[in-house]
Amino acid sequence: MIEKIIRFEAIDAQAKLFGQFDENIKRLEKEYQIQITSHGDVLKLRGEETNVSLAERTVNSLLFLAQKGEEIDSGTIDRVAALVEDGDDDKISSITDSDCICITQKGKPVKAKTLGQKRYIDAIQSNTVTIAVGPAGTGKTYLAVAAAVNAYRSKQISRIILTRPAVEAGEKLGFLPGDLQQKIDPYLRPLYDALYDMLGAESFQRCHERGDIEVAPLAYMRGRTLDDSFIILDEAQNTTGEQMKMFLTRLGFNSKIVVTGDITQIDLPDGKASGLKEVLKILRGVEDIALIHLTGKDVVRHHLVQQIIKAYEKYYDRGKDTRS
Repeated sequence: MIEKIIRFEAIDAQAKLFGQFDENIKRLEKEYQIQITSHGDVLKLRGEETNVSLAERTVNSLLFLAQKGEEIDSGTIDRVAALVEDGDDDKISSITDSDCICITQKGKPVKAKTLGQKRYIDAIQSNTVTIAVGPAGTGKTYLAVAAAVNAYRSKQISRIILTRPAVEAGEKLGFLPGDLQQKIDPYLRPLYDALYDMLGAESFQRCHERGDIEVAPLAYMRGRTLDDSFIILDEAQNTTGEQMKMFLTRLGFNSKIVVTGDITQIDLPDGKASGLKEVLKILRGVEDIALIHLTGKDVVRHHLVQQIIKAYEKYYDRGKDTRS
């Protein structure tokens, strides 16, 4: 058993670290199986040497974030702990110093929260086509929409186009009630939610009515050339190879494409290969096309989402071992 002492330099950072009713300290104690006590500006960590060493690095990293104005919650602790475990805690400053992508309607800055997200954002800004693959909660859709809104506001492009395969309806939406917009809306709800967050409902509606923001099923992209646009294909794991090729070849001048998907959640009928899986092999190494792989460590939702993803990965890995 050893003891380490950390001294606080700022009271507000100390308050953020502790959290409401000391919930963050309790979480750190549970994470590292150590005892944490405080007195004035001193924090004492006591436990097994390896655990105390990791906890010390995590606490120092959390204090750094708090001093930078970041909120400290269970998700932040999980992300920082993962960086410390990988020996990447020295890279935290590169995340906090990353540029704001967009300001939401409520004035909240949208920035990368993980190293994977930073790579993703940098890829969008540096490449014409970005293909991002990762589990739920890694910000694939939200960050793509934020980048699109920023490009639209700064007049880099003149319209935002959102599309998503409607697999449940087999891309044949005619039997559903309502007009085209009403038929496809349920499948694009995550994109709408992100746009409402960035623009506000009224601003979004005005842009939509002018045609500056277009929402359409993937099947309706055929035959078009999309110039001066920021185009997002969401849930791309549910495209076929033919659909993916069709979509990517819609690219026009002064346009960007972002393709997002999770290859562990393919809903295509049996026998249909995922166009997203194929394109990751076909376009590997092509200039001006970035392939980004996000992982459970990039999850920014409730901390349980990260645990669920880890549990599934272990389960499927055990299945592979059994089969081999």
